[in-house]
Amino acid sequence: MLGIGAFKQRMPHREDALPGRDRPITPSAPHHVLHASLHPEAFPGAHVLVVGMGCFWGAERTFWTVPGVLTTAVGYAGGYTANPAYREVCSGQTGHAEVVRVVYDAAKVSLDTLLRTFWENHDPTQGMRQGNDVGTPYRSVIYVGDVKELAAAEASAHRFQQELTRAGHGPITTEIALAGPFYFAEDEHQQYLSKHPDGYCGLGGTGVNCPVGMARVG
Repeated sequence: MLGIGAFKQRMPHREDALPGRDRPITPSAPHHVLHASLHPEAFPGAHVLVVGMGCFWGAERTFWTVPGVLTTAVGYAGGYTANPAYREVCSGQTGHAEVVRVVYDAAKVSLDTLLRTFWENHDPTQGMRQGNDVGTPYRSVIYVGDVKELAAAEASAHRFQQELTRAGHGPITTEIALAGPFYFAEDEHQQYLSKHPDGYCGLGGTGVNCPVGMARVG
């Protein structure tokens, strides 16, 4: 049984999702740590990875510290509602996950390294939750830009599943897909743990190491 709040652990149907709004949320300030634009268009030739690991505050901090990452931003992806607001996403009625968009220089940091950071810094076996954060916004997701990156993400999941199984963990529930629309979260959520160093961070891994590098699947 899912228990109290079970509806928040089920993806809404498209026709039942909140309507959203026409006007997007647009952050008004540069990155609080990297002092860079939050927009990938500011970095010609850069690559983009979108991940969800539960509450996006701690997840974003994890990635802005990785050498080769040019900028990060938190937002919403994987749902139905256009230009959603934070409270709408938290209601479970938009279908979106809380995510971090990572813009990176592939000459300085590999996709495999970023995927390893993703796998090792949360528990991807929990379904529609991450620790005490329960509901569809907190599910584990990877959204990539093309089919080559999709194959790399799926291969990394296969490798990490082998390590998780050896350690006694269950199956990975991470959604891996090509990226759809990304909607910025409100200004106050961008780089939240830089602005509020003692703020909430629910991030926690399994303690299992993820092997890096491409491996044959199957």
